[in-house]
Amino acid sequence: MSKNPKMPAADEQDLPSNTEKNPDDWSTGGESMTGAQASYLKTLCEEAGELFEPDLSKADASKKIDALQNKTGRGHSH
Repeated sequence: MSKNPKMPAADEQDLPSNTEKNPDDWSTGGESMTGAQASYLKTLCEEAGELFEPDLSKADASKKIDALQNKTGRGHSH
């Protein structure tokens, strides 16, 4: 049976993911949000009935996305 290179080894599965790093600690967190963040954030704002802020930083956009996902239930498994 061959190993799947895309699957982490059992001992690597418990390591913290860099996708869960606090946005305040991102080295690029002060830069303008990415196009993907802007697109998703705009969708979430529309669904939540909130204004879209186009000038957010990457870190602030990430925090807003998290808050709106919690508000709308989008992006979280049920």
